[in-house]
Amino acid sequence: MKRYRIATIPGDGIGKEVIPAGREVLDTLARTLGMLEFSFTDFGWGGDWYRAHGEMMPADGLDALRGMDAILFGSAGDPAIADHITLWGLRLKICQGFDQYANVRPTRILPGIDAPLKRCAPADLDWVIVRENSEGEYAGVGGRAHQGHPIEVATDVSIMTRTGVERIMRFAFRLAQSRPRKLLTVVTKSNAQRHAMVMWDEIARQVAADFPDVHWDKELVDAMTARMVNRPASIDTVVATNLHADILSDLAAALAGSLGIAPTGNIDPERRYPSMFEPIHGSAFDIMGKGLANPVGTFWSCVMLLEHLGEIEAAGRLMRAIEAVTANPTLHTRDLGGSATTRQVTDAVCRALQ
Repeated sequence: MKRYRIATIPGDGIGKEVIPAGREVLDTLARTLGMLEFSFTDFGWGGDWYRAHGEMMPADGLDALRGMDAILFGSAGDPAIADHITLWGLRLKICQGFDQYANVRPTRILPGIDAPLKRCAPADLDWVIVRENSEGEYAGVGGRAHQGHPIEVATDVSIMTRTGVERIMRFAFRLAQSRPRKLLTVVTKSNAQRHAMVMWDEIARQVAADFPDVHWDKELVDAMTARMVNRPASIDTVVATNLHADILSDLAAALAGSLGIAPTGNIDPERRYPSMFEPIHGSAFDIMGKGLANPVGTFWSCVMLLEHLGEIEAAGRLMRAIEAVTANPTLHTRDLGGSATTRQVTDAVCRALQ
């Protein structure tokens, strides 16, 4: 019997609905297979914690997470709290504190889902976007001066280091190498950003020399948005900066049918710290407590969690259960054009597992 310690952080909004659903599905999977056991520890950090304690998570919160095998995270965002406080105080504090420098977002059109690209066959949209997750535009370097005066100035500085760029490039090339097409697109903006992004391009070329079996190309980020819509079959694995991949991955999720189904993993490839898995849909306070949240993004994030733990058979079984449920239009939630509830989708996935 393999036992794993999983930290669950529901966070805010519908995170409090989909993370318990993910825990339920993992428990059902473990009972069905009979060879896994999950020990969950729940952390009530987020907006409510902030109102009670003046911080999104305790100062020593990382120490409480350090011994976990993985983290399942819901969302950070509360309409009563400034977005930069909720993001930097919780999600980014964990990502940066544990040097989860590779953000991985698989995207494909699941069975039964009516995606907006009508000219696109499901097989044409099967991507993995690798996002540099520790520096770049979200390094947190900058500041404001002379606030409230006509000469007020604000800066956010994009920081790229050779170490940071090289390690995310190597991660992306290895990932592309492991996929059947062995195809990587490096997204850049070096025509306008002539220092850091030029270094980004140079390091990509240098790393590529170590992966001769990977075919790679380079695309400006603005052109990449059009390519994702007009030529989806030309894309397989993508690597981009923190900001660029943040935007492109949301576009990818929308092209696949809904942000509600999209997963992500914040990975420490060296496994020094626990990695964190989460749906990308955000806190969605407008539907909170109504049972309308789509839990598929959380379930798919659980698949990524299992893969990271090396439980490939269990991950495959859960993914097949998810696909069996999405193939049934009566089990689509509102974001997919249906009327199913969070509870109904969760129950259906649990039945499919059994």
